[in-house]
Amino acid sequence: MIVLVEAYRAGLFKRYDLFKNVLAGVIVGIVALPLAMAFAIASGAKPEQGIYTAIIASLVTSVFGGSRVQISGPTGAFIVILAGITAKYGYDGLQIATLMAGVILIAMGFAKFGTVIRYIPKPVITGFTTGIAVLIWVGEWKDFFGLHPAEMGTHFRDKLIHLLMALPTLHIATTLLAVLGLAILIIAPRFVKRVPAPLIAMVVVTLVQYVGAFPGVATIGSAFGGIPSSLPGFHFPAMTYAQVVELIGPAFTIALLGAIESLLSAVVADGMACTKHNSNQELIGQGAANVLSPIFGGFAATGAIARTATNIRNGATSPLAGIIHALTLVLIVVMLAPFAAYIPLAALAAILFVVAWNMSEIHHFIAIARHAPKNDRALLLITFTLTVFTDLVIAVNVGVMLAALLFMKQMTESVKVQGETDESMVDFCPVGVPKGVQIYSIDGPFFFGAASSFESTLASLHESMTVLIIRMGRVPFIDVTGIYMLRDTIARFQKRGVRVILCEANPIVQRKLAQSGVDKLLGDENWLSDVSMALSSLPVIQKNVIS
Repeated sequence: MIVLVEAYRAGLFKRYDLFKNVLAGVIVGIVALPLAMAFAIASGAKPEQGIYTAIIASLVTSVFGGSRVQISGPTGAFIVILAGITAKYGYDGLQIATLMAGVILIAMGFAKFGTVIRYIPKPVITGFTTGIAVLIWVGEWKDFFGLHPAEMGTHFRDKLIHLLMALPTLHIATTLLAVLGLAILIIAPRFVKRVPAPLIAMVVVTLVQYVGAFPGVATIGSAFGGIPSSLPGFHFPAMTYAQVVELIGPAFTIALLGAIESLLSAVVADGMACTKHNSNQELIGQGAANVLSPIFGGFAATGAIARTATNIRNGATSPLAGIIHALTLVLIVVMLAPFAAYIPLAALAAILFVVAWNMSEIHHFIAIARHAPKNDRALLLITFTLTVFTDLVIAVNVGVMLAALLFMKQMTESVKVQGETDESMVDFCPVGVPKGVQIYSIDGPFFFGAASSFESTLASLHESMTVLIIRMGRVPFIDVTGIYMLRDTIARFQKRGVRVILCEANPIVQRKLAQSGVDKLLGDENWLSDVSMALSSLPVIQKNVIS
């Protein structure tokens, strides 16, 4: 309840702020209604399960999350991965994967991974969000055009071929209703500011279908039998060890996507509301939401950028708005559920068309593809291609791994192991570096990627060398590979009769080296604070200074 306590201490529960937050919560609850149903249907669940997800997720993250104004629920980013899990493992498998993802998110929060996840490279995020947008757009053709393909297939290529083959048989009334809804979604925001465009589109298209009673138009009632006017009870999904093992990959993908999406949304919220979220607490809150959501009939949820922005624009300043958002959806379910049976699926498909367009970030995609460095462009296109043509689980894992490998490659290339010249050492040794003395500096993090460069550089030193001074003043950190490489190098040179002096290491590096026994290997006389002391400790230098 961190954000609740902070909001109370900040005086955000006074009468004026209470009214603003209640109003914002009601508005964003109305906005969430069509989106929750659309996301649920596209994910292979029932429309009411999307509403349950929005209720539980928003309530839990508002109480236990790390952002004052974050609104959570089902989102477009999850559609493709959730639909794949549902198709393969059924809705029970989706609930188990969601619960596991919640546990992973909580573990990430306690392990302080919040700040790390925020730095996943932009090309990876843009690549798979644009890929997801393409998949959502194509996946909604069936309901948008009223198609009945002979089969859909499991891969994007198969779905696209079957949908294209079925296009000549599109249902005219369904297509016109969908186009009407799409037109309202595009035009309404320009003229109507206070009423959400998705709600207007859904209500207008539903009324047209109700009055016209066009035959063959699929509705929530005809497809799902309507929405129950009651809330679900407690039900813990039954799971086996084999299911847990099989669903680890999908659960990790849900957790990773959920973490990225919720933290991006929290950052957007900070910029709009001038707040500062707690990223680790936000992961814990999102994790708790994903643990509880499947227990009460829902599925995976995360921070929703569009609904969070709507919340802020309508005056939200505290978690109370998120709580009111959840209560608004509860009232809608209890009082208005029977009317949902008349909503055409074409209206929800039109809403998802717009969601897919907004998700695609096409301008960012084009900008990165045209102007970014070669490695980033490759990362973008690989992630996008894998997302569309293989599997989102593969795309996320490969994208993150490639990004990590490219980062390590860049870090390795940034590390320099170079010898000092007489000119560079003139301030420390005016008479020049004595014969038989070699001074080398390491610039950059001394980790496993740079260890081989260090070894190959020092391996080429002359046999006539009698003293090796290693400057580590510009080494910010060292890992275990670097430590062992340094130990082996020191031992090898000492065996050849070469004196090795280590100097200028920062306190963190010194502590790690001391813990590994490097200080004992060198001896106190060769473990010095700066290069001046190292040079003055050499007899030949002392003679030159005396003379």
